[in-house]
Amino acid sequence: MPQLRLDELLEELQARIDAARGTRDRVHSLLEAVVSVGRELDLPQVLRRIVEAAALLVDAEYGALGVIGPDGRRLSQFLTVGLTPQEIAAIGPLPAGHGLLGELIRNPEPLRLGDLGSHPSSYGFPAHHPPMRTFLGVPIRVRDEVFGNLYLTDKRGGHDFDAEDESVIATLSVAAGVAIDNARLYEGSQRQQRWLKAGAEITNSLFSGSPRLEVLELIARRAQEITRARLADVSVPERDTGDLVVELALGEDGGKRRGLVEPVDGTLAGAAHRAGAPVTTSDVVNDGRHTAGARRFEGLGPAVAVPLGSEGGSTRGVLLLARAEGEAVFTEEELEPLRAFAGQAAVALELAERRRDAEQLALLEDRDRIARDLHDLAIQRLFATGMTLQSAARLVEHAGAAERVTRAVGDLDETIKIIRSTIFGLRVREEDAGPSLRARVARAVGEAGTALGFPPRLSMEGLLDTDVPPQVADHVMAALTELLSNAARHAHATRVEVALRATGDEVVLTVTDNGRGIPETGRRSGLGNLAERAANVDGTMEIHAPDGGGSRIVWRAPLPAGG
Repeated sequence: MPQLRLDELLEELQARIDAARGTRDRVHSLLEAVVSVGRELDLPQVLRRIVEAAALLVDAEYGALGVIGPDGRRLSQFLTVGLTPQEIAAIGPLPAGHGLLGELIRNPEPLRLGDLGSHPSSYGFPAHHPPMRTFLGVPIRVRDEVFGNLYLTDKRGGHDFDAEDESVIATLSVAAGVAIDNARLYEGSQRQQRWLKAGAEITNSLFSGSPRLEVLELIARRAQEITRARLADVSVPERDTGDLVVELALGEDGGKRRGLVEPVDGTLAGAAHRAGAPVTTSDVVNDGRHTAGARRFEGLGPAVAVPLGSEGGSTRGVLLLARAEGEAVFTEEELEPLRAFAGQAAVALELAERRRDAEQLALLEDRDRIARDLHDLAIQRLFATGMTLQSAARLVEHAGAAERVTRAVGDLDETIKIIRSTIFGLRVREEDAGPSLRARVARAVGEAGTALGFPPRLSMEGLLDTDVPPQVADHVMAALTELLSNAARHAHATRVEVALRATGDEVVLTVTDNGRGIPETGRRSGLGNLAERAANVDGTMEIHAPDGGGSRIVWRAPLPAGG
């Protein structure tokens, strides 16, 4: 009997030792997790370590960390542990914070369930989602703000999460809040340094006299890098219509977006342009403010459109930045340096306009001086020479010589008329010529996107606005309009490319599509008209059938010598 009692005591003692050892090991694991989380300063890495450590500490098969968005009602980020990339792809869009996940957003207190399906807020899983039963949710607070929530499901071994598990995760969440706060402060200081460095770089570029587009590209590229955006577009208002033209496009498919024409109404950039203030969205694809224009944001989520202009001044354009779907929304802390950056972009545009005006003024002054010199010096001397020859002709007795002198006087009169015509041409101001060819082409290509169902790709090279005379420009526009219309009505293409270049000797318009091609028989009156237009300006039109299918039409016209 005493031996039996001793055995029971030994077993009880061993159980307590094991429990103490288990508690010690768990505390040690918790301390390791706290140190591991606090060691990181990169915020995405901090969040990843938090959810991995939480799942490990309570032996959960699945774990997730949901970051609450600025509206305080939905999740802006959702990091998972335990799901494979294939499972994530099969499930589809990440949770937004409805159902049981939203319960912790509405009521930020620890929640522990033996069967999550029994909770009133639960309404099941989406298709292809693995089954889950047990649940433990704990909020993460950063100072006085609820940053997000830890979600843990399916404790291994089929056990329920217990009070000790809840206590461990609650302790981890406190350490996580401190780590997130530190990472945010570090990220903010690093971002501020990058903005300052980029600002100095742009200022140097501005004062060094770099071209306008080069400075704009530098601004957009630095903004894209610092904000970790996948897309960066700069749109400027079109003088004739007020629509916005994408002048600069960085990121994937930038070449396809460049030259797109978008209305002010129904676009995010248009909303920022009209309001004169930044406009943000957590989902640019499904935002109700972006219902017009080309669909160019597939796969993107959070976005911000920042007007390029000073407070109270006119908006000279819009910088639009967009991140990948599921990434963090643009915060107020990020908007402040973006506003300053946009101000620098407005200065770049202002300086470029002033340089252009100064160059134009210098050109006009030079033309005026040449015109005065031609009028006051060349014409007067030619006129005097003509008068001298005319009086001398009367003294010439030889009939043939007198006739030559008279002819020379006539040539001088014609020369004077030519010079006067040249003077008139020099004094015609550039703005009398109407919209530039570049702007007309960009607008026509942008508008064609509606009929085609996708934006055509546009590239332009050469001095199109100075070398191409107005009458040739009109023919180019007529040819472009006809070819884009044919592509929309007959080609059934999924890709259209437009290339326009001026080489100095000729202007060449090339329109390529991947459609069904041009049949040998059937109505071709439109193409006949284009060939006739080309012939009217001594040009040509060629029709090619690329190896991959579709058609390529090359319309060209010679340019007058000297532009």
